[in-house]
Amino acid sequence: MILEKVMSQINIQSEYKDLVDTYVEHVLNEFKDKIHSIYMCGSIPKGTAQPFKSDADFTIVCANPKDIDYERLSSIKDKLLEEYPFVTKMDTIICSMDDVLSRPNDWGFWVKIICVCIHGEDIGEKVPPIIISPEFILDLNTDTKEEVERVHRSLSNASDDAMKTRYTKGYSKRLLRALYSLIIEDTGIWEDDITKMKNAILKFCEIDSALVEYLYACYLDSRHVPVEEFLRNAEEVYRYFENALHTMAASRNSK
Repeated sequence: MILEKVMSQINIQSEYKDLVDTYVEHVLNEFKDKIHSIYMCGSIPKGTAQPFKSDADFTIVCANPKDIDYERLSSIKDKLLEEYPFVTKMDTIICSMDDVLSRPNDWGFWVKIICVCIHGEDIGEKVPPIIISPEFILDLNTDTKEEVERVHRSLSNASDDAMKTRYTKGYSKRLLRALYSLIIEDTGIWEDDITKMKNAILKFCEIDSALVEYLYACYLDSRHVPVEEFLRNAEEVYRYFENALHTMAASRNSK
């Protein structure tokens, strides 16, 4: 079964179009010919963004990520968040053209399936069709352990309530995405709607449903969630995920 793109077309609402155009303009002015292409994912390109609730998620593809200075990129972000206060958060992922083409089940999946191109040549079109399989699921989760450990440390060390809220929400979403990846052979699609994702996990995943509902509730409202309680539940969810991934890998290797 071939995995289809999450969004077939771009449908940016009028109130967000100036933000997106300004972001692209600033990035191109700052880094000029170092940029190959720029992408977005999430509610803004889908046309479902809500002021003061939705984030802006960009991905930059370039020849060499080291050419993109993070401090200068962060300065662009800070200016835009000040100019467009209805955007709650702005994130930019940077990857190389080689990453996209040499890692089709990882970076290739991200650009080809999750994102839509808003500037430049869509390198996702050069990624071969992605076949839903155990190999794909394992490749997709190559960096999941590192990502989970990083956000776990960030939340553990956060002292500011705003940062605790942000990390709890992000950690919840990352774990729900990891669980969903385990059942993509059952669903046949990549679901980016968090409610539909949660419901599919409850239907197909053999994990305690209370843990899934807990993560979902924390994603929807991560304010005032006790950090120690959340980390305990997050660790239990990740243990389930890791065991399931190991079982999948062992099954594949035995064939």
